[in-house]
Amino acid sequence: MKTILKKASGDQPNGRCIKNSKTPAWYFRELALIILIGLGIIGCRQEKDKEKKAKTRRPNIVILFADDMGYGDPSCYGNPVIRTPNIDSLASDGIRFTSFVTGVVCVPSRCQLMTGRYRQRVNFGGGTGSGGQGGLPDGELTLAEGLKEAGYATGMLGKWHLGYAQKKYLPVNQGFDSWFGLPYSNDMRKPWVQTDVPLGIYEDTAMVEHPVNQNTLTTRYTERAHQFISSHAGAEKPFFLYLAYNMPHLPVRTAEKFRGQSNAGLYGDVIETIDWSVGQVIQTLEEEGITGNTVVFFASDNGPWLNLPDRMLQEGNKPWHAGSPGPLRGHKATTYEGGARVPAMMKWPGMIRENRVTDELAATQDIYRTMLEIGGAELPDHPLDGYNLLPFLKGETDESPRNTYYYFRGNELQAMRKGDWKLRQVDGNVQLFNLQIDPGERFNRASEKQELVEEIRKEMKQFAEEVGVEVAEIE
Repeated sequence: MKTILKKASGDQPNGRCIKNSKTPAWYFRELALIILIGLGIIGCRQEKDKEKKAKTRRPNIVILFADDMGYGDPSCYGNPVIRTPNIDSLASDGIRFTSFVTGVVCVPSRCQLMTGRYRQRVNFGGGTGSGGQGGLPDGELTLAEGLKEAGYATGMLGKWHLGYAQKKYLPVNQGFDSWFGLPYSNDMRKPWVQTDVPLGIYEDTAMVEHPVNQNTLTTRYTERAHQFISSHAGAEKPFFLYLAYNMPHLPVRTAEKFRGQSNAGLYGDVIETIDWSVGQVIQTLEEEGITGNTVVFFASDNGPWLNLPDRMLQEGNKPWHAGSPGPLRGHKATTYEGGARVPAMMKWPGMIRENRVTDELAATQDIYRTMLEIGGAELPDHPLDGYNLLPFLKGETDESPRNTYYYFRGNELQAMRKGDWKLRQVDGNVQLFNLQIDPGERFNRASEKQELVEEIRKEMKQFAEEVGVEVAEIE
């Protein structure tokens, strides 16, 4: 093909054409500029399409759940020694709860998170620990099942503790596409528990490691979390990742590279390992460019395991290998605040304002209900004990929808919070605390507030009858 160019004025007299002439440099400059502008327009359109798609796509959901981490363990909750910069950053990037409550031991809190209901409503048909034959019944809609039905890819890592004796009880048959972790607590083997059932790591429905190398549990879960997020980041489906750490439940263990790195002994090393893991998860979301469309929630399942039973003081376990309830009274397995109130925070860029701290009441059941709402999932047709926190989280209202909470120990209802007040009756004693001015539950106000005591006690009896349990006796 012949090249025909019209040269600029002055280059060619009378505007005559030059055949087969050498192409001038200005032509390539203008052509390159046109190409760059075109590519820029295409790039802008693609970026806008990507942004539009990200805004219209339902958000990814990540839940990070520690085991036995105390209210006073993270530095953002006042710990003077343990360093948790990643947990602190997660809190400052969104909302930090100072009145978030769970069950007082492992199974109830996990049941509340996965079903939105108090454990006392759910008939497990037996225990869910080592040798237990029970599990979540078919009638319960787990958080994973609800989100999966709504179109989410789902994955779980870590501790389950909601049934394992039959395959139908395992996470992969309760709504999760995959699972890598322990079926129950990491102490459920000899010498701490007298059982002949091996404690092993499961991959979906098969045990793949026994005995378990507990030193690397947290690091391996974290590696798997990175792989899960990376493999689903660019997919059409949003994803739900549930990472349930086995730590810092006794026996506390961590990888060699974290030992001796904290200023708080082995327990501090374990907490700082979890903090590292949280940082790795957040970093992966950032690297994949999906931070802005991902909800991240972090909490503990109950308070620290203080006042250890003698069975646990073997194979190197020490009484000080446990966390702190901070300013709260009590610990795991008690219905004081130190057993039920835990560190908790949620981040959702663009939806939850940064640097927000709230003392409004919230609970694990509310996370179930809220995440189903966020994911556009249908709610089950049976009674739920959780509230939708979305209007509160988005700042559309200043108050949490939750105003009450019931504290169970086993199948006994021992306490109830109503507004600022908490009535606790255990071992024949009646205690009434104003948690707003006395979160440490030091001052019993029952004698001066008899009408309030009777009002709350009546509500406790009504709820106990509803769920089929007993209220703790009083003298």
